Amino acid sequence: MMKMFFIGSSVYIVYAMRQKYMASYDKDLDVWRKRFLIIPCAILAIFFPEQYSLMEILWTFSIFLEAVAIMPQFFLLIKKGKAESVTRDYMAALGGYRAFYVLNWIWRYFTEGFFHYQVFIAGIVQTALYGEFLWKYVRYDLAKRYELVH
Repeated sequence: MMKMFFIGSSVYIVYAMRQKYMASYDKDLDVWRKRFLIIPCAILAIFFPEQYSLMEILWTFSIFLEAVAIMPQFFLLIKKGKAESVTRDYMAALGGYRAFYVLNWIWRYFTEGFFHYQVFIAGIVQTALYGEFLWKYVRYDLAKRYELVH
């Protein structure tokens, strides 16, 4: 049931980005070269899989890529200097998701002995990236509420 929700919400997000909110896309600001994320993640996946099989390398690649996939959006927000509320809220929700994911790792480690170092390292990187965004998000939101933003 949760997988179906995840897939359905992912499809809706792609639809919303490509159709509903396409007018907010600024091609001139979107200059991040995706190969700067894909190539290092592929190299890491080749050298650090848990087992050397095609599926394991692809899984490891997806874990590493997921950790840094938000960087183009962060770069765009930094370059633009602001974010629409829907973008900020979406990214804050993703950050909240990561926080619950960390709790899931802790739970699974202590109840099942589950631990994959690739997932742990990628999760720490991703959580740090979202933590940075959430810190700026909260700081901006509080400043705006108290009219400290000029």
